[in-house]
Amino acid sequence: MKKNNLFFAALAFILVTTVSSCKKDDSGLKGNGPVTFEFNNRFGTSPLVLGTTYTTANGESLTPSTFNYFVSNFILVKSDGSQYVVPKDECYHLVRQGVDSTYSLEIENVPAGEYTSLKFTIGVDSLKSTAPIGERTGDLDVAGAASDMYWTWNSGYIFYKLEGTSPQAPYDSMMGMALMFYHMGGYGGLSSSTVNNIRSVSLTAPEAAQVGEGHHPEFHIYADADAVFANPTVITIAAHPGDMSTPFSPTISANYVDMFSINHVHNE
Repeated sequence: MKKNNLFFAALAFILVTTVSSCKKDDSGLKGNGPVTFEFNNRFGTSPLVLGTTYTTANGESLTPSTFNYFVSNFILVKSDGSQYVVPKDECYHLVRQGVDSTYSLEIENVPAGEYTSLKFTIGVDSLKSTAPIGERTGDLDVAGAASDMYWTWNSGYIFYKLEGTSPQAPYDSMMGMALMFYHMGGYGGLSSSTVNNIRSVSLTAPEAAQVGEGHHPEFHIYADADAVFANPTVITIAAHPGDMSTPFSPTISANYVDMFSINHVHNE
């Protein structure tokens, strides 16, 4: 009898060890795998093409020349509410309209599971914004990739940049055109209080992303540049043709939270 008990105890140990080493979750997926976030910039229901004239949600005319934004601090959420927090230094990413290589962000070694929602930040958090220059590399390199998305005179990143021409904006005689611009930055201030335009986004996917060994899902995320004018506050170019983190800028940044949606998930 004792021999049988020892045998069954050993067998149970082997089974538990085997299951644990495979890292399976309830979905049957196992191991770790990559996840890709694909950003597709739009203007309303149309693809965004710089230099093309669009009509805003408020009936104004806008020809965008620049549309850039930072995304960071990604969190993947399963249907049971459990989360995978992507290591911070893997997911500070600058999307630039017109530069195809910036539309995609791949995250490696995500634990197996079915992920049904996504959280991330628009902007660069205060800890990274104030980190030594040597710790801000890649898309955060203020002398390289982020050189036009950083205020050297104010030591801060521009989280969101929309520029263009509009007949509703004041005419600039030096530039020879009617310019509009929204340059949104500000993380609350280091030594004194400033505006805080860091914003968080939470999105639900229309289908679960299946992550694990042999799987490589892609979240296809739409970013609608027109949303900045619409919700929750109506903003017109005529009334607000330009802003560089003024006291009104939190109203603008509260609107661009709504520009993101997950159009679909591609599982492969």
